Amino acid sequence: MLAYVHGLLAPLEKKNSWTLAERAGEAIPDGMQRWLASADWDADAVRDDVRDYVVEHLGVPAGVLVVDETGFLKKGTKSAGVARQYSGTAGRVENCQIGVFLDYATPAGRTFLDSELYLPKTWAEEPRRRAEARVGGDVEFATKPELAMRMIARALDADVPAGWVTELRADALAKMLPAQAWKKISAGAGSKAPGSTTGPGQRSDPWRTPAATGCWSAAA
Repeated sequence: MLAYVHGLLAPLEKKNSWTLAERAGEAIPDGMQRWLASADWDADAVRDDVRDYVVEHLGVPAGVLVVDETGFLKKGTKSAGVARQYSGTAGRVENCQIGVFLDYATPAGRTFLDSELYLPKTWAEEPRRRAEARVGGDVEFATKPELAMRMIARALDADVPAGWVTELRADALAKMLPAQAWKKISAGAGSKAPGSTTGPGQRSDPWRTPAATGCWSAAA
């Protein structure tokens, strides 16, 4: 597994079983393919272990949850979620997969925390294609902001200490909040007039469970 992860992080032009095996010093990709196809491990459990490690070493009350999406260019049609769609990585519409990611930033460092694969409607409505790509029958279509909200809720329910949530498309998340969730606060004196910003207040924050405290969202 360590060789596989090192391969994913390496600056390889292409990343598949062959290239990862070659980088690991293996003559054939059988080992990598067998590990990917038949290894018994729980991706959600690994994610939770990584999250706990991050909180232990980087967690502070003023931590920032950062939402972003990344496109992965593809040539085929078999990879789960692949379709012609806009990719910020390419800056245009391309055949690609889209991943929505949640990162965590504090003065002590920043790192990955969670991820969700965006499944376009064309995939959500094609059972045969989903089955071929091993997409679970319980996976339903969700917009990118909905995937982001799902990850934010997961992090806050797991007591990840965070005072702010931000993203490159904060407007999309902001539209999902009810009007009464927002409260204007002072941002200090500006050069021409007092500044202000808005964020969801503690009592009406929809990302938290009822017993949890509030979290502010930066939106311009």
